[in-house]
Amino acid sequence: MSLKTLHELHRPLGNTGLSISPLGLGTVKLGRDQGVKYPNGFTIPDDEQARMLLKMARDMGINLIDTAPAYGTSEERLGPLLRGQRQDWVIVSKVGEEFENGQSRHDFSAAHTRLSVERSLKRLETDFLDLVLVHSDGNDLAILNDSEVYPTLAELKREGKIRGFGFSGKTVEGGLLALRDGDCAMVTYNLNEQGEKPVIDFAATHDKGILVKKALASGHVCLNPGVDPVQASFQLLFEHPGVAGAIVGTINPMHLAHNVACAAAVIRRQA
Repeated sequence: MSLKTLHELHRPLGNTGLSISPLGLGTVKLGRDQGVKYPNGFTIPDDEQARMLLKMARDMGINLIDTAPAYGTSEERLGPLLRGQRQDWVIVSKVGEEFENGQSRHDFSAAHTRLSVERSLKRLETDFLDLVLVHSDGNDLAILNDSEVYPTLAELKREGKIRGFGFSGKTVEGGLLALRDGDCAMVTYNLNEQGEKPVIDFAATHDKGILVKKALASGHVCLNPGVDPVQASFQLLFEHPGVAGAIVGTINPMHLAHNVACAAAVIRRQA
């Protein structure tokens, strides 16, 4: 196996029973180019480009794919693109945020949560989702304490429609509460922002799953000349025992190969 792939580096996502590659492919750029916070503009890839990207990711040992209803047409496109490959992927989607006509809106009700998951199953052409995360609007504690979203996800898990659930939030308090009652938290953690580190610390000691978003600070990290920002970012991430995986949303094959090579090198060095 090439030293530049992630095939032999899959690890458990907390106690979910899922085994994931340390890097996951984020797919917002497959379905949405409005209202996204990247330093450079981009063109949504066509089906052939998307198919090639997914094949390349799979060939390099990535089995984790991250999507959401709020990512425009991402889920609808992934369904046909992943046809016949369901056993090769750990699919993460979200509930709570809808993106329509260039605007986001949030709904954490029981009815919408169930509708959202059923719709994701249909779009992704699958009988179950491996993990569903709540797409927080920032009011983490209110969502967890006062809405029906978490109890509804727990129900969907009992029904076998999802294998695990958790929270993609914005606060330490939200992350900690989300892990207490759920399986996984998605946190922001990178060279610029480390405020949610207590959530990762908690996960490490309680066998809960952590996925990192904005691992490369959405492409905004600037370091001293001669320091590879990707290498330095992964160094920070993977030296923490609580981090299971990082979601990186690239549609550039060269960036993808570089990300995988860096992650593989860093993890092997730390082992």
